[in-house]
Amino acid sequence: MKKVLCFLYLLCFTAGCSTKQPAMLTVSPVESPADSLTAEPHLVTDPAGRVFLSWIERHPDTSHFLYAQWKGSEWSVPSRIARGSNWFINWADYPMIASDGGANYIAHLLQRSGKGTYAYDVMVRTSPDSGATWREPFVLHDDGKQAEHGFVSLVPYGQKIFVAWLDGRNAAMEGMLDMDHSGHNGSMSLRAALLDYSGNKSDEWELDTKTCDCCQTAAAITSQGPVVIYRDRTDEEVRDMSIVRLVNGTWTAPASIHRDNWKIAGCPVNGPRMAVLGRSLAVAWFTGAKEPGSVNVVFSENDGESFGKAVRVDEGNPAGRVDIEWIDEERCVVSWMEGALIKAAVVHADGRKETSVTIAESSESRSSGFPQMTRSGEGLVFAWTDVDQKRIRSATLTFN
Repeated sequence: MKKVLCFLYLLCFTAGCSTKQPAMLTVSPVESPADSLTAEPHLVTDPAGRVFLSWIERHPDTSHFLYAQWKGSEWSVPSRIARGSNWFINWADYPMIASDGGANYIAHLLQRSGKGTYAYDVMVRTSPDSGATWREPFVLHDDGKQAEHGFVSLVPYGQKIFVAWLDGRNAAMEGMLDMDHSGHNGSMSLRAALLDYSGNKSDEWELDTKTCDCCQTAAAITSQGPVVIYRDRTDEEVRDMSIVRLVNGTWTAPASIHRDNWKIAGCPVNGPRMAVLGRSLAVAWFTGAKEPGSVNVVFSENDGESFGKAVRVDEGNPAGRVDIEWIDEERCVVSWMEGALIKAAVVHADGRKETSVTIAESSESRSSGFPQMTRSGEGLVFAWTDVDQKRIRSATLTFN
């Protein structure tokens, strides 16, 4: 396969900055395990360093939820988690798989619960034998309402799995099965819970009573415990990023990570992404507070208790759809969509950005979904939806 070599140069103008040399990035296309009529990719690296790609494959009467494992230079043969004909499939609210680093796997997808456009449940499946068999699915939440539930984050946490999601139980209008977001008489809320790998729930919390309706959540485990970053929503319709943290067994009140003051009377469908390394957090997000919008990165050195100054990384035409990963203790790679291009750049924790590289050309349409990125050994793996070919593509990014 042809390799695209991208040399990134940056001179350091200020005293005391990092002595690391500018990164040399190499983008290499990789044969995708996903066949035609596939979309909704999700990438994750488990605690053992194994990388999993999951996706939805469409058939005439059913949809299949599949995954494959990265083997260092190629993908494994795909395995099926489930198939069904009553799923809620959405370009921005994709299913996913997670693992404890051993034989315990857990996965979720969305299943319709009624005739309403946004009436669906989060269905969870677990596997005790590395995906050889999957237990019967169960509903994550206990409200029993025909309402919107989704935008899930799954993160291994000790012997359990931490899960966060957006919950519409307070927003559903009873008896209105054709409800949509404009029909809410309440607000979407942010909830979280702990599950074991048999599906038993030990805790559940309501973390914020009013959030943006349909932006992805981002969760991670710091040295103090779980944190969740999400798009909040005020009574004045300001929709900026907030964080909640579990500290000494108690959840903190929602706090802003950066005040964009983006006032918008609708959901921008553009959630944050977060990466954790030791006590350091790196967060990427999109805001449209000022035209034409921007993709920003911000860092915390104290488990998310406080954050530094935001760094803008886009190039003037951002569509958002971000991701972020640490590559060492001083640098992250952030990815985003710049128009129809999937871009990536190295950003230093001190705020310096190196020149970006193009991963692939995609599309600004909703059907292109959200490009995915995850750490794999000494490099990164990418996945995205090729709208023209109606299938998922993948590539690797290596760096010095």
